[in-house]
Amino acid sequence: MLNIVLFGPPGAGKGTQSEKLIEKYNIEHISTGDLFRKHLGEGTALGKLARKYMDEGNLVPDEVVIGMVEDKINHSLDANGVIFDGFPRTVAQAEALDDLLAKKGVAISGMIALEVPEEELKNRLKERGKTSGRADDQDEEKLKIGLRYIMKRPYQLPTSMKIRVSYPEFMVLVP
Repeated sequence: MLNIVLFGPPGAGKGTQSEKLIEKYNIEHISTGDLFRKHLGEGTALGKLARKYMDEGNLVPDEVVIGMVEDKINHSLDANGVIFDGFPRTVAQAEALDDLLAKKGVAISGMIALEVPEEELKNRLKERGKTSGRADDQDEEKLKIGLRYIMKRPYQLPTSMKIRVSYPEFMVLVP
């Protein structure tokens, strides 16, 4: 069973790379962004809780994110493996993921970190905003603020992730 952690900032290409890995290895895709959109759209209890934090401009707490991921894992039991896209982002999330997978008798196989220069991210997100229909990609001011905030999160940097988690690591540089 192939279980991969894939992370990087918005616009780094996580979705694109996930599609390629899914096609090649026939594995499930668990994206925290997709999970947020699903739970928010369906108005689930976790979605409502996440919305409260997001509307205040705060990060959604670990326990809410972990709850969404756990729900998805429990519905993906027959998969050949999983790509975790944007998860884990914190030590608590990494520990929870290890525990969730251990209960299923599996572990993380590797980690892929996508690194893209900030200017390129801005360009990609502007282009994505024109076609995606995603509100978070369409407001240029929010995009600037969000990218500045995301690029400064030290816990998301590959060196920080490498220290925090004991997964084998694969680094990918996306121009």
